[in-house]
Amino acid sequence: MTEYIGSMKRVIAAEAEAVRQLENICDGRYEDALNTLLSCRGKVVFMGVGKSGHIGEKLAATFSSTGTPAFFVHSTEACHGDLGMIGRDDVAVLISNSGSTKEVLQDLEGLDRIGCETIAFTSDPESPLAKGCKHVIVYPKLPEADALNLAPTVSSTLTLVLGDAFACALSEAKGFTREDFHKYHPNGALGAMLQAENGEEK
Repeated sequence: MTEYIGSMKRVIAAEAEAVRQLENICDGRYEDALNTLLSCRGKVVFMGVGKSGHIGEKLAATFSSTGTPAFFVHSTEACHGDLGMIGRDDVAVLISNSGSTKEVLQDLEGLDRIGCETIAFTSDPESPLAKGCKHVIVYPKLPEADALNLAPTVSSTLTLVLGDAFACALSEAKGFTREDFHKYHPNGALGAMLQAENGEEK
């Protein structure tokens, strides 16, 4: 299998280059969405399907553990009653690389009736999702890293990195501390380390 090590390196290089390009465009264009998330009086709700849905689940967990309460709603289930989890004070983040995923687009009407803020995560600023949300986060539209240019690899990595960046920026803006992190993460290796820092006994 050593002949495929080169393929692995090309994938890693493609994703690393994509992140570098993302860093270069991370400027004032994201400030509007950052302010919307910072002023959220409810929870941040990530929505998506497929690989975007998996990334949304991870981001909801990261936001929650770093001081911004969040949860994930599957876009398909949303129109079968799960929209009831979302309130007017929440901010819904809808993830779709193409911006035309029908399962995600179908949620826009319901979210509009609820009256919550909406943010699109997409690579296409002219997509129906971008035009249907109140705020838009656009990341570079680049080829995927697999040989077929089909599997979500570069696009999912960009969404993950961008979401992590927002989570950490919000955490810093809120003055989130290591003690706060320990409150939400008391177990595992991180919990044990923070417990020792605080001089607490098990």
